[in-house]
Amino acid sequence: MKFGPIPTEQAVGKILGHNIAGADGRRLFRKGHPLTPADVATLLASGRPVLYVAALEAGDVAENEAARRVAEAVIGAGLMLSGPATGRVNLKADILGVLRVDVARLAQLNAQEGITLATLPTNTAVAPRKMVATVKVIPYAVPETAVTAVAAIAAEAGPLLQVTPLLARRAALILSGSPAAQVRISRSFDPPIRARLAALGTTLESVDFIPLEDETGERALAYKLAERVQSGANLVILAGETAIMDRYDIAPRAVARAGGVVTCVGAPVDPGNLLMLAYLGRVPILGAPGCARSPKPNIIDQVLPRLLAGDRLTHMDIVTLGHGGLLEDVAERPYPRQKIEVED
Repeated sequence: MKFGPIPTEQAVGKILGHNIAGADGRRLFRKGHPLTPADVATLLASGRPVLYVAALEAGDVAENEAARRVAEAVIGAGLMLSGPATGRVNLKADILGVLRVDVARLAQLNAQEGITLATLPTNTAVAPRKMVATVKVIPYAVPETAVTAVAAIAAEAGPLLQVTPLLARRAALILSGSPAAQVRISRSFDPPIRARLAALGTTLESVDFIPLEDETGERALAYKLAERVQSGANLVILAGETAIMDRYDIAPRAVARAGGVVTCVGAPVDPGNLLMLAYLGRVPILGAPGCARSPKPNIIDQVLPRLLAGDRLTHMDIVTLGHGGLLEDVAERPYPRQKIEVED
C-alpha cells in the first residue's frame, strides 16, 4: 500500500487518509472514505489542492478483510466475533467461563507490522457478551504476507484465544473463630463469598462454623473438611476471625490431618497476602484472607475462577501473581496500607 500526498485531481478511487472539515468546521469527509469523482470536485472547490491518501497495491488486503481473517485465525471455543468496521473486529465471550490467552504467541502476532490484538489478561473470568479481545489493523491495508504470517502463528498450537466454560459447581464454606463472634463472622464473610461464587455459576451449598481455639478445633476442622469433600463439594473455602498466619497454623495442620496437601501459605498479592491453597484429593481447599469480606477485587478473584474451571494451581502459579499483585486497598482489612504511611 502506498500512503502519501498527491494532487487532489489524481485522488479518484484512492482512500482518504485524514478527516477533512468544511468551511463551517463540520466534518466534510471521514478518513478511510473511498473518493469518487464528485468527492474530488467538492474538495477542489473547497480549496484542497493536495490530499494525503492511501492506494492499495497488488497483494494488499484491505483493513476490514484483514481484521476479519486475523480474528478468525485466533478465535477458539467459547468466543464469537462482531464487526468488522474501520479495520476492527471485536471478540466476545458467548459462555460464562475463564479466558485463556497464549501470551507468547500473542506477542508474536503483535510483532507483525500493522496488525494488533489486545486482550484481557489470561485467566480472567468472563460472562456472556463480555468483550475479551479486539483486533485492529492500523493502516488501511496490510500485505497478504502479514495476514498469512498471523495465520501461521495461530496454527502452531491450540487456539490462541479461547474460553474454558465454568460449569455448575458445589462449594462449602467453613467459618471459624471465637464462638461469641460467630454471627459477626458469618455476616461479614458469607454474603461476599456467596455472591462471588454465584457470579461464577457455583452454588454455596453449606456453611459450617468451627471454633478454632485449641487442638479440639483442629481435629473438628479436619473432620469437617473430609466430610464436605466426601459429600461432593468441588471446592471448600475456609475463612474466619483470624487469617492463616503460618504454615503450621491450625488450618494447614487440619488439612494435613485430613490427608490433604498444602500448596502454599502466603501469596505476593495485596490485599490477599494471607492466602492458603491446599488440596484434599482433587478438591481445592482455599484459605481466604480477610479481604474476602470486601466486594473490591482481591486475590480471591484471581484464583477462584481458575479453581472452578478445574485448574490445579501450583505454588509457582501463586508466585507469579506478584507481577500486578499490588491491588487497590480495601476498607475491610484491620490495618490498611494507608495507616502505615500515616504512622511513618
